Amino acid sequence: MLGISRRQFIAMFGCAVPAAAHAQPDGRGRRLGVLMGTSESDAIGQLRRTALEQSLDKLGWTIGRNLQIDYRWGSGDIETIRNGALDILGLDPDAIVVNPVQGLAVLQRATRRIPIVFVVVSEPVAQGFVSSLARPGGNITGFTNLEPTMGGKWLGLLKEMVPETTRVAVMSNPVTTPFMAPFHGSAEAAASALGLRVVSASVRDRTEIEPAMVQLAREPGGGLILPGDTFNTANRKLIVDLAERHRLPAIYSQRDFSDVGGLMSYGIDQSDTYRRAAAYVDRIFRGEKPADLPVQQPVKFELVINLKTAKALGLTVPLTLLGRADGLIE
Repeated sequence: MLGISRRQFIAMFGCAVPAAAHAQPDGRGRRLGVLMGTSESDAIGQLRRTALEQSLDKLGWTIGRNLQIDYRWGSGDIETIRNGALDILGLDPDAIVVNPVQGLAVLQRATRRIPIVFVVVSEPVAQGFVSSLARPGGNITGFTNLEPTMGGKWLGLLKEMVPETTRVAVMSNPVTTPFMAPFHGSAEAAASALGLRVVSASVRDRTEIEPAMVQLAREPGGGLILPGDTFNTANRKLIVDLAERHRLPAIYSQRDFSDVGGLMSYGIDQSDTYRRAAAYVDRIFRGEKPADLPVQQPVKFELVINLKTAKALGLTVPLTLLGRADGLIE
């Protein structure tokens, strides 16, 4: 980068990265850049990677034959995510798949030429990434995450699981979750009918997680909502362990939390979204433009309950929830 740092490059050129001298290797077909929010060693990231690669293979794009994929891993860190986006841009790929919203923001500012498919991004219209869901315009399209009304859904499920709940904190990192206000608003709108009070718990780094939980646990009747974002996902084991230690019933937006001991989760099957994203990559490789590919909304939701954690918290899971659960962890 001509002897200057990425930070200097961003300040000087607004995140624009010069195209490499066509980076696509001879005989390797198409080149795809993929920016993940997790670390490379994270099981979630590997599941999504497998889902994407297997689906591309079924569509005729095989790594080492006619496809090269360059991954960058965010590890839940904003600076790492932004640097990963710049690295991918420097490779001049034929298309980019991106998950973390911070990386998508960098890519949007840096290129109007390279097709971009975002995956599991909330409120892409409100955040200014696309013009509309039906007609995204520009070089960006993709697959959304949860709608803001999910805030009220999480609140209702938590109250159903623990009727004694009287106040619920929505815990998120405002830096990694700039779109949280509508979710919090929908939870507040549903709270009065459920006899609950909703508060915000902002945590900007790992050291702030436990104090927020301790504050909530000082009085009986506390509960937690953990929306999905790169910060919460990267720290999911710590969050789940602290919730159990402080005896706080919590609901999470991803099954990955329930798999490591979280009480319950309700959200989309994110691996399925990566499988669906492969179809858009295929269509782009075959000549279609992102502007002509409507943004797709989630189609597969799952309610998962960890019965072992419920027992540890002294909870009896209502039959109404057991009957609706898509997964029970014992």
